[in-house]
Amino acid sequence: MTARDFRQVDVFGTDPYTGNPVAVVLGADGLTAEQMARISDWTNLSECTFVLEPTTPEADYRVRIFSLTNELPFAGHPTLGTARAWLDAGGVSREPGVVVQECGAGLVPVRVDGDELAFAAPERRRLGPVDAADVEAACRVLRVGPSDVVDAAWCDNGPGWVGLLLGSADAVLAVDPDLSPQRGLVMVGVAGLGGEGADVEVRTFFNDTDGPLREDPITGSFNAALAQWLTESGRLAEPYVARQGTALGRQGRVVVTAGDGELWIGGRTHVAVTGTIDA
Repeated sequence: MTARDFRQVDVFGTDPYTGNPVAVVLGADGLTAEQMARISDWTNLSECTFVLEPTTPEADYRVRIFSLTNELPFAGHPTLGTARAWLDAGGVSREPGVVVQECGAGLVPVRVDGDELAFAAPERRRLGPVDAADVEAACRVLRVGPSDVVDAAWCDNGPGWVGLLLGSADAVLAVDPDLSPQRGLVMVGVAGLGGEGADVEVRTFFNDTDGPLREDPITGSFNAALAQWLTESGRLAEPYVARQGTALGRQGRVVVTAGDGELWIGGRTHVAVTGTIDA
């Protein structure tokens, strides 16, 4: 085993330890996918990332992202957490104020403004209406009625989120999902306009394949695709603030802005743990 730099970063919290943590293993070249999956599962966090040398001169680093044992081409809060960990470990970007991440979804720019970072929302791999059978399946997991769903859309930018829009922020907070083991992979996000101190309330739920359902505290990838959906449909205009993690006692805030022809998904980051990991 080799001692490798390690960080655990809190992302999207209004204050330290109020957001979503991500584990980051730096200098991870030489680790196999099986080793990465084992470490990710051991951390028991929503995601664990592994920083590698980039394969293109356009990128500052390359990252592989694992959600427990599943590898993802892209994820949002791990993108911001990895960028913060890389900078904290002494990384210097080619372009001042912008870190360019290479991942399975391609190159993702991350803007740096003190402890606040923001990534450009990547193109969705799948978008548009969700068929009735998939809506009904998502509703069964969430234990809501199909008639409670105002609209539904694919929010797939790597993680294959099914997005459900409910009638209000209160309706989102009232969701009481079935957390028992689910058949197959489940990734569903719910949103409701309004709420206290924000423009939209968000919750997301996922599992490891055939495993129990978990609620993710704050989810950058879903908020990115949700922002594209809500702004394109005219339901919200940027800039706006999404609140997530409320039901878990977290204080997540995701800030959506526009610039340079992109939607930017941002929030605060805080390095909570610094050390090494034997891997």
